[in-house]
Amino acid sequence: MKQLNTIRWGIIGVGDVTEKKSGPAFYKIEHSRLVAVMRRNAEKAADYAHRHNVQKWFSDASELINDPEVDAVYIATPPDSHARYAIETMRAGKPVYVEKPMARNYSECLEMLRVSEETGMPIWTAYYRRTLPAFLKVKELIESDAIGKPLLVNIKLHKPATEKSSKPEEMNWHVFPEISGGGHFFDLASHQFDYLDFLLGPVKEVSGIASNMAGLYPAEDTVVGTWKHESGVTGSGSWCFVCDESSEKDEITITGEKGTIVFPCFTHGNVKINTNDGIVEMGFSNPEHISQNLVQQVVDELRGTGKCVSTGVSGARTSRVLDEMVKNYYEPHRSNS
Repeated sequence: MKQLNTIRWGIIGVGDVTEKKSGPAFYKIEHSRLVAVMRRNAEKAADYAHRHNVQKWFSDASELINDPEVDAVYIATPPDSHARYAIETMRAGKPVYVEKPMARNYSECLEMLRVSEETGMPIWTAYYRRTLPAFLKVKELIESDAIGKPLLVNIKLHKPATEKSSKPEEMNWHVFPEISGGGHFFDLASHQFDYLDFLLGPVKEVSGIASNMAGLYPAEDTVVGTWKHESGVTGSGSWCFVCDESSEKDEITITGEKGTIVFPCFTHGNVKINTNDGIVEMGFSNPEHISQNLVQQVVDELRGTGKCVSTGVSGARTSRVLDEMVKNYYEPHRSNS
C-alpha cells in the first residue's frame, strides 16, 4: 500500500456519533483531511458537509468509496452495513476504519478479515478506550505490579430502560438484532471486552446466559457470563439494561494479589486503587473528540510513522466473545427461522 503524507478521508454514515465523538478528529489532527461525507438522506449529508466545512457530500456510499480524492474510509453506519461497506472499500483499494462493534457477528468479521488479507488493505476498529488516559493508566498500573499479579476481573453494567414508554418504531436501532447483532449489550459490553483484551490478553474461554426479562424489544436485555483470558485471569460479569435507577452501576474491578483497581467504563469517573497502603483515586480528562487519539494512530500507521492498537483482528476477537455470551438466546431463534 502506498504511503501518503496527508490522508484524505471519507465518512460513510454521518449520524450522531460523528458530530463530536469522531467526525471533527478527521480534520483536526495532523496530516489528516476530511474531504467527503455520505448519508442516505441527501439533505442531511449536505447539512453535515456545510457545518463541518467538507467539500463533497454524497447520498450513495459507492460514489464516496470510488471517489479518486478519497484515500481511506471511516464507516460510521449501524453494524448491519459494516461488512458490506468495508468489503467494498477494501476491494476498491482503500483502507477502512470501522465503528464498533466491528460487525453484527463474528462470521461477518471473519469475512472482512479475509478480504483485508486478499486485497492487502488494512482494517481498524473504533475501540478508542485503548487510547484514553484513564484506561492507559490502568494498563500502566497492572504492568508496574501496583496490585501484584492480576487474578480476577469483574464487570457490572446495570442501566434503566429508556424504552419503557416507547413504541417499537420509536426505539433506537441498538435493540433490533437484525441491525445491531444484539441489544445494548453488543453496543456497550463490546467496549469493555475489547479493553480487557488490550489489558489482560485475548479471551480463550467464554460462556454466558442471555435473556429478555422486560419484553420491551426483541433483543436480550440481561446477560451474565464468565470467561478466561489467555493470561490466566478469570472474569465474570453481569449486564442489565432494564433495572431501576437505584440499581444503576458502571464498574470494572480487577483483583490482584496485592489489591484491587476499580474504574468505570462509561461514566468517566475516577480510577481507584486499594492496597495495604490505602485507597488512592486518580481523575483524568478525555480529548474533546473522544476518538481523536485512536484516529491519530490510524493516520500515523497509514503514513508509516506509527501503529494503531485497535485492529480488525482484535475487533473480531471481541465480536466472538459477544456472540458466545448471547448464544443461548439467539441460536434457538435462528434455528427456527
